[in-house]
Amino acid sequence: MKRFALVLGVLLGATAFAGCSEEVSEALPSPHELTPAAIGHYCGMNVLEHGGPKGQIILASQTDPIWFSSARDAVAFTLLPEEPKDIRAIYVSDMAKAPSWEDPGANNWVEARKAFFVIGSSVQGGMGAPETVPFSDQAAADKFAVEHGGRVVKFDEIPPDYVLGSEPAAERPHGRTSASSPKRHRPLA
Repeated sequence: MKRFALVLGVLLGATAFAGCSEEVSEALPSPHELTPAAIGHYCGMNVLEHGGPKGQIILASQTDPIWFSSARDAVAFTLLPEEPKDIRAIYVSDMAKAPSWEDPGANNWVEARKAFFVIGSSVQGGMGAPETVPFSDQAAADKFAVEHGGRVVKFDEIPPDYVLGSEPAAERPHGRTSASSPKRHRPLA
């Protein structure tokens, strides 16, 4: 009987430990710091050469993140059928904490699936295209939308046509400003 109890205890312990390791392996990996070595996946240019929010995607099959010159490009990556689907985390610049549009910050990331995005604003992203401007805080996103137009959506509500280039006329604001706007030296929120 003691032996049975010992074996049962070992099996229960192993099962509990296995459950814990599954939880640890499913935890989100931490975002990487944005450095001059970050090269945009689609443009092949240094990510720091462009204003506006950036993105990074961490895949299970790669050690280094895939970098994007705009948050919009990071969202597009998740929608394109030819891109890898072993995505562990999608990080975008948290513009609520950004020092300025030109400098979104090296370490202020928000997981895209938890962010609030402003789409259809008058502000263009780093590559001169409509941007999905990400915020960790809905109030900051709402304030940005009031100041620059557009509407606030969650990650899964971003229309695929908005990020893949077939932006409907209803989403296309008039009087769009350049990628260097808004010029600020304080957080955007």
